[in-house]
Amino acid sequence: MSDLDRSVDLTDGPLLVPLLKLSLPLVGTQLLQVAYNLVDTFVVGRLGDEAVAALTYSLPFIFLTISLGSGLTIAGTVLVSQHRGAGNDDRVREVAGQTIAVTALVSGALSAVGYVAAPTLLPYIGTTAGSAIHVMAVEYTRIVFAGTAFMFGAFAFQAILRGWGDTTTPMYLMLGSVAANAVLDPFLVLGFQDNVVFSLAGLQGLEASLYAATGFAGMGVSGAAIATVVARGGAALAGFWLLFSGRLGLDIALSDLWLDRETVWKILDVGGPAGLERSADSLAYTGMTVLVALVGTDAVAAYGVGNRINTLVYLPAVGLAQGVETAVGQNLGADQSGRARKSVLLAAGLGGAVFLAASLAAYAFAAGIVTAFLDPAKTAPAVLTMGAEYFRIIGPTYVFMGLFHLLNAAFRGAGSTRTALGFSIASQWLFRIPPTYLFITVLGMAAGGVWWGIALSHVAAAALVAVWFLVGNWDESVVGEKPAEQPDAESGTTTD
Repeated sequence: MSDLDRSVDLTDGPLLVPLLKLSLPLVGTQLLQVAYNLVDTFVVGRLGDEAVAALTYSLPFIFLTISLGSGLTIAGTVLVSQHRGAGNDDRVREVAGQTIAVTALVSGALSAVGYVAAPTLLPYIGTTAGSAIHVMAVEYTRIVFAGTAFMFGAFAFQAILRGWGDTTTPMYLMLGSVAANAVLDPFLVLGFQDNVVFSLAGLQGLEASLYAATGFAGMGVSGAAIATVVARGGAALAGFWLLFSGRLGLDIALSDLWLDRETVWKILDVGGPAGLERSADSLAYTGMTVLVALVGTDAVAAYGVGNRINTLVYLPAVGLAQGVETAVGQNLGADQSGRARKSVLLAAGLGGAVFLAASLAAYAFAAGIVTAFLDPAKTAPAVLTMGAEYFRIIGPTYVFMGLFHLLNAAFRGAGSTRTALGFSIASQWLFRIPPTYLFITVLGMAAGGVWWGIALSHVAAAALVAVWFLVGNWDESVVGEKPAEQPDAESGTTTD
């Protein structure tokens, strides 16, 4: 084992501790991503509402790009985990290298398209061509698109290491990236004039001296984009250095980057549907926002508070779900389908307990949750009422939301990404958006119609995936290579 190999093998021995060891750093990584976004919002907020608006207009394109990148690289997790479980070390290295190469090509194409199309696309979501907001939004979007390769590179590194069973190293690199962004953001955005960092530290005299010496008053929203690209780029480059140095237990060589048609098609076949799944979820969120806007601005405000809490509740599901992908992949690669199913049930039991507690808390403390985020003295009573109603209706269904994501992750881990895509589309575009529209426009249920539409989708989607998990034939490896005479931990038999 190499000096920095922190990988977890889930194909042998007890499952609980390795699954937690794999999943908890993933939860930490998600929390760090939230911190990343909060820092950007806080610093850019010092520039005024127009700068914040410019950032907001850019987000749909950024989120769509993130969805494609994180979805495509799931193929790295699936294929690396299954080949590791099968003991195909040479194929692990090849798949890892090919994932990096494919990701680089796709990110290059998206980078070019996004950079050129940004001025044309932004007016379609509300900017006015030539306005200050439009100009800032274009600058920010173009810089982020120019750094797409770094963003996708970080996703590829994380996905490969997840499949290998190492989620701690990516968390450390994410921590470094967040710290770099937090340091760079204030200085690149605000410069040495009215910089919140100097104000908080009581160093206004030093700030004045630095401004007199440099005249640097910051780069505005462009500075935020540059800080993001540099921070992500540093993490991606550090990750690739670790991968190619062999320090993480994966001895990837430059020759593994040469494209092999069969492997590339396998990556696209597995990762393409996963990318579409993430993109469809992103578009569904936009669609739901449009429906909430039909009810009114008070409903939009209440919906915004609800989504903030949902993000925090969703984090444990994300970590456990990504851990499930690796556990299922490794065990199916080792031809241990019984153990793969057991790992999913174990994760569902752990997640179910956490989400049941969240459901009970959301229902019991609905009003208090809303007032914790909104000042009652400065908020319309209707918003407070709608927000409390949101948690009383949706809160009890958090447990179903969590189970849906955990079970759907099992299908992705098996390489059945088309199945996972189908269930995600059904969850959003069949069980959520049409009923919500019906509740609002036909039944006149106003904001309550939105809340009941979301609750319905949680329960219906969980029931659908549960049925397929129990009776479907999803638990088959996609790597096509089985280990010789590998015992199945659940049956005690051997396969050849």
